[in-house]
Amino acid sequence: MHRAMCYFRLAANTSLRLTRLRVPLIVPISSNSRRLSSSSIPDNFIITCPYDDVHIPETDLYNHVFQHFPKYGKKTALIDGVTGREYSYNEVQESVVNMASGLVRSGMQKGDVLALVSPNSVEFCTMFFSTLAMGGIISTCNPAFTAGELAYQFKNSNSKYVATIPSLLPTIQEAASKAGCVEKLILLGDDGGVGEGKNMISYQSLVNDSGSRFPHRIGIVSKEDIGVLPYSSGTTGFPKGVMLTHYNVTANILQLTHPQFLDFYAPDSCVLGVLPFYHIYGMVCILCICFYQGAPLVVLPKFEPALFLSSLKKYSVTDTFLAPPLVLFLAKHPIVDDYKISTLRHITCSAAPLDGELSRQAMNRLGTRILRQGYGCTELSPVCHLNPRDVDNLDTIGVPIQNTQVKIVDVDSGKAVGPHCRGEVTVKGPQVMKGYFSLPAEASSIKDGWLSTGDLGYYDENNLFYITDRLKELIKVKGLQVAPAELEALLLQHPHISDVAVIGVDDERSGELPRAFVVRSSDELSEQEVEDFVKGQVAEHKQLKGGVKFIKEIPKSPSGKIQRRLLKNK
Repeated sequence: MHRAMCYFRLAANTSLRLTRLRVPLIVPISSNSRRLSSSSIPDNFIITCPYDDVHIPETDLYNHVFQHFPKYGKKTALIDGVTGREYSYNEVQESVVNMASGLVRSGMQKGDVLALVSPNSVEFCTMFFSTLAMGGIISTCNPAFTAGELAYQFKNSNSKYVATIPSLLPTIQEAASKAGCVEKLILLGDDGGVGEGKNMISYQSLVNDSGSRFPHRIGIVSKEDIGVLPYSSGTTGFPKGVMLTHYNVTANILQLTHPQFLDFYAPDSCVLGVLPFYHIYGMVCILCICFYQGAPLVVLPKFEPALFLSSLKKYSVTDTFLAPPLVLFLAKHPIVDDYKISTLRHITCSAAPLDGELSRQAMNRLGTRILRQGYGCTELSPVCHLNPRDVDNLDTIGVPIQNTQVKIVDVDSGKAVGPHCRGEVTVKGPQVMKGYFSLPAEASSIKDGWLSTGDLGYYDENNLFYITDRLKELIKVKGLQVAPAELEALLLQHPHISDVAVIGVDDERSGELPRAFVVRSSDELSEQEVEDFVKGQVAEHKQLKGGVKFIKEIPKSPSGKIQRRLLKNK
């Protein structure tokens, strides 16, 4: 009866829904994906991966990722995208062993937290794994944070060590003083003449350590011991430390490296790492998986258009991971035409909803064979869904990855629902976090092993999933829900709109009204034109009755998520 109600609800509004979301009712599946097209919907509405589960060993993250390094040997592991200098797998392993020994010599013990505050760099990579190798916990921080924001994370995570770059040293010292728990600072790269002191350690001294104190047995209990402690941005309140165990991250690496998902075994594979490694997406999907699979990784400290495009071309990059703003850049920015990028085969996009038409524009412009979406969050280490290579649908986030169960839960009744019924995405699997650091278990959004993601979505009759919006970001107009992502996808189709964000603004009569913040590519575009463009394509309660405002840039986090709260007072 419940399933029949779901299909009736779809049938009553099918044409309207398909027009707005551009999601086909019957998803085209290639001949190699017969298992997906023949999927049946289980009676309990719990959807699983169409591929066989993987075995997950109980090992520490360092040994899991580095287990194949002797085989990779002299093969290039890292390329500094700024200087062009290359580092082999042998060199990376030697540096990590020496640095781990140096950390032990400095007094670091198993379970101590090291806060890593740095943009992407070769030193970031070796610092990350040397801490794990000696049993420490890595808490990565956004290097753009203020001293106050860093002090909160240092104190909340009880970080005894902080590793950073010399240019950030004044900010770090101020933050460490406020936090009161930091015992030693590590300067990455050239220390700028600062030198070592009682509480200061240079990166070079760690690299030059003899390696004699390297702990070959660190006694990690993989399902209990925390490996990484990133902080989730959230939409309200203070950031929360997400406790990811060695087992959590190891599981996600193995889940993602199925040949249908993230497979870099081709001899000519090369991956570009421009997304920040301090964010869980870049940390696991780029850094950890490239090292695990032996793919050369080109490291860029940040996104700069010319450097980004020239690196794609210079290093014959075949695979890269992006957030929607970078896909938008590749699809629409005129500078892209100045570079002949011919080797890029695969783009994986996550961190926020990506419009299928925008994906198609980027693929056509670049000649890229595959551009697929994935989905997850920090609390999931970070992935639970990924679009398989041979599913020809640009709107879907794909299927649950191996060892993962997913259900869509009605936000009012709390019951799992069937195909095409929107609800909150809830996930169960080995990648689900242990909990939030220094918070009680009941605050973790986990119940009976199921994590409530706070994201809204649905799945179709082929068990392909779609994300529509954040539960907390929904706009309510006279009790009717409006998804900002839907309006944003529509507005991006306008030829003179280069970026957009939609939020709800308070209204005495309606509760809230949708307002669009637009980055326009032509000064001739008017507010009324934008409103009229939307008016003829959506229902009345979704029209931009909260108005249109033109701004120079949409505020976004480094991972690509729109920071809607910053638009509230504009």
